[in-house]
Amino acid sequence: MSSVIAPLTPLSPTTDLLARVEEVWRRCADYERRDPAVWIHRLSLEELRTHARRVAAAGPATQPLYGLTFAIKDNIDLAGVPTTAACPGFAFTPTVSAGVVERLMAAGAIPIGKTNLDQFATGLVGTRSPYGVPRNIFNADYISGGSSSGSAVAVAAGLVDFSLGTDTAGSGRVPAALNGLVGLKPTRGRLSTRGVVPACRSLDCVSIFTRTGGEAARILAAAQGYDAADSFSRSLPASTDPLPARPRVGVPRSEQLEWFGNAESPTLFAAALQRLSAAGAEIVEVDFAPFLEAARLLYEGPWTAERFAAVGDFLLRHATEKEAGIDPTVAAIVTGAEHLTAVNAFRASYRLAELRRAADTILAGIDLLAAPTAGTIYTVAELQTDPIRLNSNLGRYNNFMNLLDLCGLTLPAGNYRAGPGFGITLCGQAWHDQRLLELATRYLQEPAMPAAPAGRDTVTLAVCGAHLRGQPLHRQLTELGARFVAATTTSPHYRLYALANTTPPKPGLVRVTEPAPGHAIAVETYTLTAEAFGRFVAAVPAPLVIGEATLADGSTVKSFLCEPRALVGAEDITHFGGWLGYRQSLTTPRS
Repeated sequence: MSSVIAPLTPLSPTTDLLARVEEVWRRCADYERRDPAVWIHRLSLEELRTHARRVAAAGPATQPLYGLTFAIKDNIDLAGVPTTAACPGFAFTPTVSAGVVERLMAAGAIPIGKTNLDQFATGLVGTRSPYGVPRNIFNADYISGGSSSGSAVAVAAGLVDFSLGTDTAGSGRVPAALNGLVGLKPTRGRLSTRGVVPACRSLDCVSIFTRTGGEAARILAAAQGYDAADSFSRSLPASTDPLPARPRVGVPRSEQLEWFGNAESPTLFAAALQRLSAAGAEIVEVDFAPFLEAARLLYEGPWTAERFAAVGDFLLRHATEKEAGIDPTVAAIVTGAEHLTAVNAFRASYRLAELRRAADTILAGIDLLAAPTAGTIYTVAELQTDPIRLNSNLGRYNNFMNLLDLCGLTLPAGNYRAGPGFGITLCGQAWHDQRLLELATRYLQEPAMPAAPAGRDTVTLAVCGAHLRGQPLHRQLTELGARFVAATTTSPHYRLYALANTTPPKPGLVRVTEPAPGHAIAVETYTLTAEAFGRFVAAVPAPLVIGEATLADGSTVKSFLCEPRALVGAEDITHFGGWLGYRQSLTTPRS
C-alpha cells in the first residue's frame, strides 16, 4: 500500500510559519506509526517553533528558502543534535552545523531532524541500520534504497519540502529513483562537506532530494559555494556552456544494459528515453565500457581503504561490543580494506586515469549521458538474504560517477507493477549541473510515458529492418506507443534478404528448415497494446506479412516475415547478421 502523503502547502510571504512547522511535526508523528525507521532524531515541537520564529523575524526578502522545511541525513552535523552515522556507539554531539546546513539555514530553511541511513553511508539499500529499515513509500515490502534512505522517504512521503543526503557511490540517486523523486548529486566540491562524517572523503558529495527539478536548482543555488574550511571544496567556475536546444544524450549500447532478470525495467527505460526525445534530446548509443569498469573500481579496488581510514579503527576497537550497534555487513566491507597497500592504490589510480581519458573522449562527442539509475528493485527480505551481491547490482550504473568527476541527476521514470519507482540518471562533466537541471525541466514537463501493461492485452513484436531504432519507419512504432523491450536475435533458423524495389529499403526475414543453413538475425522487440498492434498490422504493405518468429531464448513473438514471391531479385544478406550490419556495409569504403 502506498504511503505517499500530499505535499506540504506551498509557501508564500504571508504563510504562518508557526502553523506550518506544527503541521510538519504532526505529519512526522503520524507517519512514524506507519514507518518508525525514517528518523533517528526529530527536533521537539518547541525547537521547531524557535526556528520558525527566527526565520519569520528575518522575513522573506533576504531568505530565498524562507520557511522551507528539510531533513538532514544523520552523517551531516546539526549543531546541538547527535550525529550517529547510524551507529549508536559512534555518536557525538557537534557544537556547529555542517557548512551546507549553515548555508541553508541562513537562507531561511528550517531543519526538522536527522534521518536514518545505511551505517556509515556504506550501502545502496537502506537495510543496514540498527535504527530499523525505512520502507519504500509505494510498497513497504520493498527497499527504500540507500544509503540516504530516511532522507528520500521523508520527502517522498510529504513530511518535508526537501532533504539532504550524501552520495559517494549512488546513495543520493538510488533512493530517489525507488521513491519517485529528483535526486541531485552535484559536482564534487560544489557543496561543502565540512561537518560530514566521511565515507570516501576524496569522493563524498552532499546530495539533494526534491520533488521537482526547479526545487533542486533553487536548493543548489542556496547551498553551493566555496568553503575555505573544507579542504575538498572547489570554487565555482565563472561560466559553463549552456545546454544546446537539441542536446545529444548518450545511452549505453543495448548489449551493455543489465537488468538482473527484471522483465519490466527495459520497457520502463525505453519509455523514459522516449520522454527525453519528446523533450528535444537526440538519443545516441555510446560505449559504456569505461564507465562500467570505473564503477567496479570503487568497491573492488583500493577505494574501500578510504572508508577504513574514516571509521576502520572505530570498527576494530568496538567489534565485539553489542551496544555499539555495528552492522556486520558494513563492518566486513570496511575492515576488509585494512591490508590494502599503497601499491594497490597507485595501480588502481593509473587504471582510473586511463578510464577517465576514455570516458572524456566519449563525453566530448555528446552533451550528457543517460542510464538507468538501477537495473532492478528488491524486497527487504531479498536484500537481507543476499546483502552484498544485490547491493552491488544496484551500483552498476552509479559507482563510477565520483571517480570520473561527473555530476548526476536522477529523475522519476515510472513505477514497477509492484509499486516501487524506476528512475533514470542524467550525468555530465564536472560543473555541468545546470545542464542536467535544464534538461530535467524539459523532461518533467513532458507527459509521462508509462510502460505498456503486461498480459493478454499486449502483444510483443520483433522488428528487423526499417522499424529499428534510428531507421526511417521507427516513428510508426513510437506514434503507437510501442515500448522497447530488448535488442536480441532470432533463433539460428532464419535467413535475411534485402528486398528489391522497396522504399524505404526493407529486408525480408525467412525461416528455413533443415538441412538448409540458417543464422541468428538481430532484431528488436517491442510491446504494443492489442489495439495499437491491430492498427500497426493494418498498415503493413505486401509482400511483407506479420507472422511468428522464435527468438534466441526459445520464446515466440509476432514478427515481420515475407512471402516467397518477394525474394525475386532479392539479395541474400544473412552473413551480415542483421539489417544494420548490411546497411553499414553500403557506406563503408572498400579497399
